[in-house]
Amino acid sequence: MEINWTDFFAPVWLSVKISVITSIIVFLLATLAARKMAGRKFFGHSLVETVLLLPLVLPPTVVGFVLLVILGRRSWIGKLYEQFTEHTILFTWGAAVIAAVVVAFPLVYRTVKAGFEGVEKDLEDAARAQGASELQVLRYVTLPLASRSLAAGYVLGFARGLGEFGATIMVAGNIPGRTQTVPTAIYVAVDGGNMTLAWMWVCSIIVISALMLMFVNRRS
Repeated sequence: MEINWTDFFAPVWLSVKISVITSIIVFLLATLAARKMAGRKFFGHSLVETVLLLPLVLPPTVVGFVLLVILGRRSWIGKLYEQFTEHTILFTWGAAVIAAVVVAFPLVYRTVKAGFEGVEKDLEDAARAQGASELQVLRYVTLPLASRSLAAGYVLGFARGLGEFGATIMVAGNIPGRTQTVPTAIYVAVDGGNMTLAWMWVCSIIVISALMLMFVNRRS
């Protein structure tokens, strides 16, 4: 069977782009949230923690449905976006990024939070006693000591973005050349009996994921 390489690489490049953008956004959001939540108790702490972790236990299709309602043309977010851009958020690769961020956030948040909670408070207090500001404590003490958890969190965010399927197909669809990612392309190929193409996309995801793990392990 002759392979159309343009059609083959289109989902791969799109998946990589979505994964990179997703991993950066979710890493920053999860790090900020984890820093605020780690080792602290306040009124409503359990409720906030539950909300942050809820996408972890919900089926991806449920997350996708909620996003479909929130981002749809009848919602104020959808109307505002369409007013400024004259386009809808749904069924674009941007919608795929949003879906991947929401689904990946709890995994990254839990991992990064565990890293922050594993840092000895005495070391942070000692740095403060020496006159270090909170930003300096974070930069020179907390982040280096939690670096392994931070790296693991980033990898999880990238991998979740790369493999996201359920929520993505709800809000972004499966438009070849526009919103079709590798997971959705694999589903269509298998459904159509094109096992050769499905295996090629499977191998591409395995290679990308392995390269990402090797890079992070070397950095660590």
